[in-house]
Amino acid sequence: MIGRLAPPWDKLLLDARLVTLRDDLGAWGAIEDAALAWKNGLLAYAGPRADLPGEPAALAARIESADNRWITPGLVDCHTHLVFAGDRAPEFERRLQGASYEQIAREGGGIVSTVRATRAASREQLLAAALPRARALRADGVTTLEIKSGYGLDFDNERKMLQVARDVGESLGLTVRTTYLAAHALPPEFAGRADDYITEVCAWLPRLHAEGLVDAVDAFCEGIGFSPAQTRRVFEAARALGLPVKLHADQLSDLGGAALAAEFGGLSADHIEYTGEDAVRAMAAAGTVAVLLPGAFHVLRETKLPPIAALREQAVPMAVATDLNPGTSPLQSLRLAMSLACTHFRLTPEEALRGATVNAALALGLHDRGRLLPGQRADFVQWNIAHPAELAYWLGGDLVHAVHIAGRRVGA
Repeated sequence: MIGRLAPPWDKLLLDARLVTLRDDLGAWGAIEDAALAWKNGLLAYAGPRADLPGEPAALAARIESADNRWITPGLVDCHTHLVFAGDRAPEFERRLQGASYEQIAREGGGIVSTVRATRAASREQLLAAALPRARALRADGVTTLEIKSGYGLDFDNERKMLQVARDVGESLGLTVRTTYLAAHALPPEFAGRADDYITEVCAWLPRLHAEGLVDAVDAFCEGIGFSPAQTRRVFEAARALGLPVKLHADQLSDLGGAALAAEFGGLSADHIEYTGEDAVRAMAAAGTVAVLLPGAFHVLRETKLPPIAALREQAVPMAVATDLNPGTSPLQSLRLAMSLACTHFRLTPEEALRGATVNAALALGLHDRGRLLPGQRADFVQWNIAHPAELAYWLGGDLVHAVHIAGRRVGA
C-alpha cells in the first residue's frame, strides 16, 4: 500500500465476509474471514484477514468487528425517474381493468399527466416529495443513483427537476448522476409538432449543461415517444457538448433504438424487451450496457422477454435498476428489482447483484465503484444475511445492518 492508501487507515473492519465481485475469485468473488479498511473515502484493503500487512492495532485508527456479516459494494440504481409530483394510482386501476399503457398515454394520461403535476409543484415541493423515495432506496442499500428529468418538458421545469436531483444528492450524501430526458413525451403545447419540440430540446441542452446540471442525455425512442430520426438529433446535440447518451430503447417495439444507442457509443440501452440479436452484437462492440427494468415489465404485465441469452452470449454487461417512476414502475427497492430480474428474466442471484453494482456503475460511466477493491470508493453495505443469494431471494424485509458512503456510515 502506498500513498493515500498506506496505513494508518481511517478504519478497519475485522471478522467480515466479503462479496468483492472480483472476477478472479470464483462465485461472488467471495472471501471468508476477511478484513475491509478505508482511508480518505477510498478502500485501502479488501482481502483475507491473514494477509493484512501487520497487526490490526498498528494499521488503523479505529478497529471494529463486522460480526461475520456479509459485506457487498454499495448498490447502484442506474435508471430512476425519482423526481416527480403526484401519483398515477388511478391508471394502475385502469390497466387492471384492461386499458393498455399506450391507450392511456394517447388519452392524455401517462407521462403527460405527471407533467401537469410536476409543472405545478415548486422546487421545494418536489424535493419534499423526492426525499422519502431516495431515503427508501438508501435504506435498502443504494449509495449511488441516477435521476432523470422528463416531467417538465419546457426549459424552466426541466431545469427545476435537474436542480432537485442535485438537491437530493446533497441532502442525503448520495452520489446522484443527472440525466436530461426532455425528449420523454410531447408536451400538449407542441401537439402535432414533434420536430419543432425536438428543436427546443436541443436548444435547451447547452444552457442546462453550462449550469452543471446534466451528466448524460436520454430519450424515449418509441411509437408513443420519438422516432429514431428525432432521437438522433438529440444525440447529435449531446455529442457536440461531449455528453454521453443512454436510451429508453425497444420497450414496446423494435425501432432500432438499442442499435442507435450503440452507434453513438451510448452508456446504456434500457428496457430492450424487443431488441434483436444484431443490435445486441452492436451493443457488445460499443461497450453499451443493457439495463434491465423488471419493475416496468412486472407492472405492465409484459410477456416479451429481453434477449437474455444473446446478451450472455455476446458478454454484454447486464445492469438491473428500479425504473422508479409514478406510472409503470412505482418501485422503491433495488433489492426487489433484483428479485424480479431473477424471477422474470431468469438472472442468477449473482448476476442480479453484479447488475445492481459494477454493471450499473458502468451504465453511469462510473469506474470507481461497484467492487470491493483497494482504490475504489468506500461505498459498501453490511447485511444481516447468511448467504449473498438472500439479497435477491427475500421479497422485502429489512436486511441492511449499515450503509457506508465514502467510508461514512449514513442513516436509514
